[in-house]
Amino acid sequence: MEDAALWASLPVPALVIDGQERIAAVNAAGEAFMNASARSLIGQPLAGRLNSDADLGGTVARVRRDGGPVFINRVATGAGQGARAECDLRLAPVAGGDGAVLMLIEPRHLADRLGEGQGPRVAARSAIGMAEMLAHEIKNPLAGITGAAQLLAMTLSGDDRELTDLIVAESRRIVALLDQVEEFGNLRPPDRRVVNVHDILDRARKSAEVGFAAGMRIVEDYDPSLPPTWVDADQMIQVFSNLIRNATEAARGAGGTIWLRSFYDHALRVRRADGTGTGLPLQVEVIDDGPGIAPEIAAQVFEPFVSGRENGTGLGLALVSKIVSDHDGWIAVESEPGRTRFRISLPLAPGDKELI
Repeated sequence: MEDAALWASLPVPALVIDGQERIAAVNAAGEAFMNASARSLIGQPLAGRLNSDADLGGTVARVRRDGGPVFINRVATGAGQGARAECDLRLAPVAGGDGAVLMLIEPRHLADRLGEGQGPRVAARSAIGMAEMLAHEIKNPLAGITGAAQLLAMTLSGDDRELTDLIVAESRRIVALLDQVEEFGNLRPPDRRVVNVHDILDRARKSAEVGFAAGMRIVEDYDPSLPPTWVDADQMIQVFSNLIRNATEAARGAGGTIWLRSFYDHALRVRRADGTGTGLPLQVEVIDDGPGIAPEIAAQVFEPFVSGRENGTGLGLALVSKIVSDHDGWIAVESEPGRTRFRISLPLAPGDKELI
């Protein structure tokens, strides 16, 4: 897919602000939000075309100075001198863009409407087009930076060599992050098979125990009578591994215990638009005794680039949400200080499905 098509397909208003605080690009959703055509907006000062309770100029300058993303939630924003709506703003620097900054504007009424009746099913999808476009463009110059640093390192020694090694290491870290971002668009459709959910949980647990969760206490509370589910085993292992990793990072300094629980709940059903539906009776919970999710982001933890941890990418839970929704499943979270519980609801294998 061409970059222009990806840009046009973004479901939320998006602007690119150049180094002189002017609008350099706007997508179709942005034109609708600002009630103006791209031709009339491009080249215009941001301050004259977008008004907000947030200090947009100062925020753009901060993004450009720090070289990292900034999130502003629930701030009144509107076009020109017109009416404002409560929006979430996402700003990030554009690699190789000579100080350009990308701004995403998500009206809260849109977010609430998308989430109504669907939970996090659609949350992770909002950044797919942007992820594919930006990740591809950013990885190309990073490859050149890494190669140049490696060549330079061959002629250096001591402290200078340490600096080039740092450039290479950080460039590779960014590439790894971009690879994770690209998974939103590149994840193949699930190859579903009849699977024992406890086999998947055990594989994820064993891998975690010899890696990132080494030293953690993991408690299993399984219902051995659960019937099989209908999922892609590899993708669901990724889901449980991400949740265990998230719990590990949260609980390590506050007791260090993770509970893996499974049980049957025939009451949970999802109804389709045509009036039919299916049950999601197989329940898996990943629980930790960490400090809990910050209240200001609790409603957005499944959205891309939302994280409660310093230097967190905010991609792990968004990817989990996408995979679960691709399996026609459901994911929810409850959190309070000392206890955070992620619950995944999955369908039965064919032949055992409960239909409405």
